[in-house]
Amino acid sequence: MDCHDFIARYGGIYEHSPWVAEQVAAIAAGLEDSERLAELMADCVDNAARERQLALIRAHPDLAGKLQVAGELTAESTEEQASAGLDQCSRVEFERFQALNDAYKEKFGFPFVMAVRQSNRAEILEAFGARLKNDYDEEFETALAEIHKIARLRLDALEVNT
Repeated sequence: MDCHDFIARYGGIYEHSPWVAEQVAAIAAGLEDSERLAELMADCVDNAARERQLALIRAHPDLAGKLQVAGELTAESTEEQASAGLDQCSRVEFERFQALNDAYKEKFGFPFVMAVRQSNRAEILEAFGARLKNDYDEEFETALAEIHKIARLRLDALEVNT
């Protein structure tokens, strides 16, 4: 696979951040080991400038947010949020998510990011509450760790579907 094909295939692994695939394409284009590919992509993010990492975190949508309601999420985010039942929130749950999204963004300046594929609404709401107690640096690192989990799950799903 050449670099162009690699970027086309893996550019969506990190939400709205094809730069990750672009940066690893030259060394990973011929790679067949998905574990090694995940490591290379994670290293790329971990070694990026703090501003670029922040932009990556901010590229993620709110959970059970307005983009979901409007149908404007990426296909991957739509599937991930639906797998956790976020597309089936009651009015009360939806309002709770909105309040938590707002409080979280006000405190940290970026959206709450969680790999929700293997969670349910109650677990996500509990995590929201717990993580709101974190300080900025701890939450920044937690958000990046969750983004790596999301990327790994997306990479695994992509590998299964080929």
